[in-house]
Amino acid sequence: MALIMKYIDSMHHYMDKYGDPRTKDWPLMSSPFPTLALCLGYVYLVKVLGPRLMENRKPFQLRNTLILYNFVQVVFSAWLFYEIGISGWLTGHYNFRCQPVDYSNHPKTLRMVHACWWYYFSKFTEFFDTFFFVMRKKTSQVSTLHVIHHGCMPMSVWFGVKFTPGGHSTFFGLLNTFVHIVMYTYYLFTAMGPQFQKYLWWKKYLTSLQMVQFVAIMVHAFQLLFIDCNYPKAFVWWIGMHAVMFLFLFNEFYQSTYKATKRRRAAAAEARRLAAEEAKLQNGSAVSSNGSAITANGHHGKNGSVHHHSNGSATSNGTSLLSNGVGGNKAADYYVRGDLPAEIEITQRQPSSRNQVQ
Repeated sequence: MALIMKYIDSMHHYMDKYGDPRTKDWPLMSSPFPTLALCLGYVYLVKVLGPRLMENRKPFQLRNTLILYNFVQVVFSAWLFYEIGISGWLTGHYNFRCQPVDYSNHPKTLRMVHACWWYYFSKFTEFFDTFFFVMRKKTSQVSTLHVIHHGCMPMSVWFGVKFTPGGHSTFFGLLNTFVHIVMYTYYLFTAMGPQFQKYLWWKKYLTSLQMVQFVAIMVHAFQLLFIDCNYPKAFVWWIGMHAVMFLFLFNEFYQSTYKATKRRRAAAAEARRLAAEEAKLQNGSAVSSNGSAITANGHHGKNGSVHHHSNGSATSNGTSLLSNGVGGNKAADYYVRGDLPAEIEITQRQPSSRNQVQ
């Protein structure tokens, strides 16, 4: 225990020496342990305690709550995007190739520092995405990707606010808040009901947008490995490797979701085609059988008394033909109108479940 306490004291000494004095006394900034505890508590709540508490309960609907929550997240993300942009990236004040951290107390610089802390705070508000999944018993959407993405981000951003609030790494926040504007807008429409589904044709592009975001962040960060820039190399690796990790995770999700769905659709289409061909063959056999019966009836006319209606089998066979035709069409309709596998939502949220990464 004494060794652990000594290690903690050494770590606090290091943080006091190298941490940004402007954020030292801000909420949750004095030590990484409160943030770490919240992240671990989040994982335990959504993977263990939450499902256990909901096991014998009916799922909550939360429709109005979800609409309000997603609307607030859209507004919050838009405000963060504006603050990070107006403090540097969208004004020409920041250089996309190399942007050192400004540790001054200039008003515009302090505005960026405050935006960084609020961006860090937004990572906690996103925990409610998962809480709502658990409360609605959508446990299948509490995937490994979802939990890793939400559980890691507060701790990751904490180091940036503690040591480098501003500068090159804030490009990550600019892109991420833009993606969240789009993402929570989609979730808002899904929460508002099925009448808005026709406006959500672009849902399959959300995961692609996430992956483009991570590629851009990765390239933007790793360029400093080849450029002489007064920015800590440790944070270059920190941001860049996070982007790499999430790129692989989101790509795996994309492949398992949309590629698998495409294969299932192709298999279902092939099954419908084979069923239709089989129905046609059955109908053709019925027609041939009925034609033979009619010919046989006609042969009774050798004695000069041909009465096609004297043998009711022709009418009966005609009825059989209609019956066969109807039966064949029903078989085809089963495959034509059969249910296809439901599409899996991006970020692991289905429209019916309010929201559907990170």
